[in-house]
Amino acid sequence: MLSARSLFQEILESDDAYQLFCSIAASGEAQGGWENGRIAALVPDSMRGLAPKIARHGADEDKHGRIFTALLKKRGLEPVEVPPETDYTMLLEKQGIGLAHEKLRHDERLTERDIVVYLSHSRVTEQRAADQMDMLVKFFGDHPEVGKAVKQICNDEDNHLSYCHEELLRLARAGHGRVIRGILRDCALTEIVVHRDVSLAVMSHMARILDWPGAKSAALTAGVHAMYAFERAGGWRRMVTLRMPERRDALGGPAATAPVV
Repeated sequence: MLSARSLFQEILESDDAYQLFCSIAASGEAQGGWENGRIAALVPDSMRGLAPKIARHGADEDKHGRIFTALLKKRGLEPVEVPPETDYTMLLEKQGIGLAHEKLRHDERLTERDIVVYLSHSRVTEQRAADQMDMLVKFFGDHPEVGKAVKQICNDEDNHLSYCHEELLRLARAGHGRVIRGILRDCALTEIVVHRDVSLAVMSHMARILDWPGAKSAALTAGVHAMYAFERAGGWRRMVTLRMPERRDALGGPAATAPVV
């Protein structure tokens, strides 16, 4: 029987599949760490109070990249090159979502609108990350090899999502509400397309590595398309609603630096 649990179990049991999965995850987290670090350095003077929280967000993402790399090394594996069609972060950037890396490589201060764009983009992508980590904790939170790691990352992603909610609500009260709503909607509708395409690409690579029969690959492909149809029909709205989180000031303290594996 096909299920998310059984698919991830297959990946865990195959060195080659696990190597690709962790490499993709480590690369994406490292990119997120760099982006947040640059944004923290370029925050406009009117928003300097956000800089420590953005830096903390980046430090967490860097930590996650190290955790996935440490999981590989624990099994005696090295990271492999990430296929471009599976690079979620860069594909989002190509679609104009978030702040372009070219902008972040320069030393010009960002604008307040840039920070609104960054936080709105993060609200959407952190929802995806939090959902995925919740699923992994549910299935593998007690797993002796990956359990501690997925719990640590899941807790951090929940903090990131809380931070995005709280800061966007604050900015909405300050007069940015209409802009935030528009950016959130555009981000979400683009993200679900990119997520679908990346999921199909990852499935294709896993099918080759794990030698799935054609019927299994077809069923999984249909499942990805069905999830996209659900999200396109209205499921995307969960990624754009804003509510005051239970965790307040979730990124107000220092980030833990040691990988948990």
